[in-house]
Amino acid sequence: MTGSGESWLSDGLDDVAGEDYGLWVPGVDYVSGWRTAREAADRLNRALLGVGFELSAVRAVASTDGDGRGVVRLAGRPEAAELLAGLLEGLADGSSGAA
Repeated sequence: MTGSGESWLSDGLDDVAGEDYGLWVPGVDYVSGWRTAREAADRLNRALLGVGFELSAVRAVASTDGDGRGVVRLAGRPEAAELLAGLLEGLADGSSGAA
């Protein structure tokens, strides 16, 4: 965790964590949203493993937003993100692999 203050909580996640963002809001069902996100993150992690990524390099992480909706974040090293981007670009272009 880097940066000053608590800005690391929302750096680059303005659509997920706004000014009124709080860690816990009474009456919000965070568990349900997190469970949904966890299922999606687990599926994505299995797919990443299936194409040869190590989860120590890049992984999907389940979380929730301020309203309790599930959120899946991709966390990893920049070089792994570049490799994943190349793989996805190759799929979008109709080719069979990363550049």
